[in-house]
Amino acid sequence: MLFVSHVESLYNQNPLQPMTTMTKLFFAIILIGPLATAQNAPKPSDTIVSPRAQKIHDSALIIDTHADTPQRFLDEGFDIGSTDPNDIGHISLDKARRGNLGAEFFSIWVEPETNQGHFARHTFDLIDSVYEQAAHHPDRMMMAFSTADIDRAHREHKLAALMGIEGGHSIEADIHLLRDYYRLGVRYMTLSWSNTNEWADSSGDINNPKVQHHNGLTDFGKQVVLEMNRLGMMVDISHVADKTFWDAIATTKAPVIASHSSARALVDAPRNMTDDMLKAVAKNGGVVQVNFFNGFIDDNFRKAEEAQRPDQEAARQKHLAQMKSEGKEVNYIELDRIERQWTAKIPRPPLKSLIDHIDHIAKVAGVDHVGLGSDFDGVSGATPQGIDSAADLPKITQALLDRGYSAEDIHKILGGNLMRVFREVEHVSHELQQGSQ
Repeated sequence: MLFVSHVESLYNQNPLQPMTTMTKLFFAIILIGPLATAQNAPKPSDTIVSPRAQKIHDSALIIDTHADTPQRFLDEGFDIGSTDPNDIGHISLDKARRGNLGAEFFSIWVEPETNQGHFARHTFDLIDSVYEQAAHHPDRMMMAFSTADIDRAHREHKLAALMGIEGGHSIEADIHLLRDYYRLGVRYMTLSWSNTNEWADSSGDINNPKVQHHNGLTDFGKQVVLEMNRLGMMVDISHVADKTFWDAIATTKAPVIASHSSARALVDAPRNMTDDMLKAVAKNGGVVQVNFFNGFIDDNFRKAEEAQRPDQEAARQKHLAQMKSEGKEVNYIELDRIERQWTAKIPRPPLKSLIDHIDHIAKVAGVDHVGLGSDFDGVSGATPQGIDSAADLPKITQALLDRGYSAEDIHKILGGNLMRVFREVEHVSHELQQGSQ
């Protein structure tokens, strides 16, 4: 009624007749209506989720295969139960609930530069941080180690917390550590991160002549893949060099996953997968989980990021040197803060860029071989317009619906395909273990 009072005061400055209540309301609608509509109108980049899309989304089991939130648990003391409206993170229990996220694979990523000499110790610390979050929120979150656990969590309306190691350097070239990680609940491992390790070449440094490469996987690397098959740990080929990919495909006895990769035909980033790779994953029975990072889904963003990379790296190295001179350790949160400052200078691409990659992979590999691997909390805020957290996942369902995808196929993309692959990995593991007895 403040608006009506304001209209009345304007009218009474030059009254022609007494103002009735109906007259006041009429003027309020005429004068204020357009203003209110303009203020509440969606931005051009916003995606309005229709009741039909929301119904499809709410009826799906939604699985995301990559979130770097454990770095926040460990280095920032972040509580996944936080309701802080100013939190800039992508994942919290509230955001997951609003986006109907049913299962999250938390990334166990050990930054190799700042953790030299103690990869395994930091890996164990990150694993522990996930368990601690689940222990603090047993009513809304549970540890999950199998497809059956994911189904149970879904029935109980809890977030299923799974773990995947990002980077084979975490096993320190020791297959016993691989088994230990599996026993603790790790259900996939990325054969390499952006760094080549002792047994697998990475796409991140494949052109660096100072790095000793192996022409793909070493014999030990192939043993690692086979042991992952036996254990029931999904083989993740995101981040690996092209030759490493083909070696893994030739070696594995179970379907592989790309936990967070996009299409190289659309954005020529070495982290993305070629069409031949997409077809090979389909033939293998695996799944490619599309990465949300702007630099992998939008070529304009990628080029702008590459142009500023030398300055960004200089700022990063300056901070590292300063912390070292002060005798202080550098954690992920500090480096992420620097990266956010630089990525914020580049305009965010539209949601269409992300959907284009899902669509391309569905067309090349088949709709049974594509899913979601957001890289939430690991891309320094550089996600497409409208995707600010897990709460925005329904917008992806709306965009897929707009492109003509059926409810059944949308359910596959949102999580069904990953569940199928995970079940097959479990099945292969059971057969291999039975055969070895």
